[in-house]
Amino acid sequence: MAITKRRLPTFLQFGKSPNLSQKLMLIGLAITLFFIFLAFFAPVFQAWGWLQNPKDFLSNPIHEPPSAKHWFGTSRLGYDVFSRTLFGAQAALLVVILATALSMIIGVPLGMLSGYLGGNLDKVLLFIMDSIYTLPGLLLSVTLAFVVGRGILNAAIAISIAYIPQYYRVVRNHTVSVKTEVFIEAAQAMGASTWVVLSRYLFFNVIQSVPVLFTLNAADAILVLGGLGFLGLGLPEEVPEWGHDLKQALEALPTGIWWTTLFPGLTMTFMVVGLSLLGEGLNEFVNPRLRRENRIRK
Repeated sequence: MAITKRRLPTFLQFGKSPNLSQKLMLIGLAITLFFIFLAFFAPVFQAWGWLQNPKDFLSNPIHEPPSAKHWFGTSRLGYDVFSRTLFGAQAALLVVILATALSMIIGVPLGMLSGYLGGNLDKVLLFIMDSIYTLPGLLLSVTLAFVVGRGILNAAIAISIAYIPQYYRVVRNHTVSVKTEVFIEAAQAMGASTWVVLSRYLFFNVIQSVPVLFTLNAADAILVLGGLGFLGLGLPEEVPEWGHDLKQALEALPTGIWWTTLFPGLTMTFMVVGLSLLGEGLNEFVNPRLRRENRIRK
């Protein structure tokens, strides 16, 4: 009997000439992993160090331009901009992971229950989620940040609420279409409980788009966190955060102090671009229609 060699999915068959979507996804993955690496090893790579007590920097020159000693220069308080940028990546990743994880943990189960059970529960949840979804994400996060206060966990909670409807709507729609499949009806006929059907038969068939949402929401959450920090509603002032640093830097920009604005801004931009490219590549991977369209173009 001939043994057939299993082939990888078309999207993963890079060969000698990967298509544009594959290249962009690899670039996004490389950028994302680079920032994760920098954030994780920030205490090792810091050039000068950020300390919580500004008095420790009284001996440091303020607004010193980039040099061999201070690669990204120093701020108006004598903080090393390179170190603040590194630890800003650490804080951003922590808040973003918490925010997207919270929204996913809440939105996915609610979407499965709503789509599977239907009835009044489905109508009530749809009304609530649609009401939240109509509000601008940044405005909602700013409003919630006023209520919950500043801090890493509080910022994550304020940001996560805006993303719950997205997970809910996607998972609910998948659940509505999958629950009429033969294998679901067979499980119900055999007396499987709702929990068994949801966890064993539905879950892995309705979460294909969740990784895509996770990466795209993470990119958006970085911008929202920066907006909160710029408004003074994100993390405490002693914690390095790009939005807060940009707000402080803008005051010195008219006097020619460009480095305190440029480097945090570029870092935030590259991190958002990396996550966005990764999300778009994953979207093609989980969406067969997009893969077929790319094969036709080739």
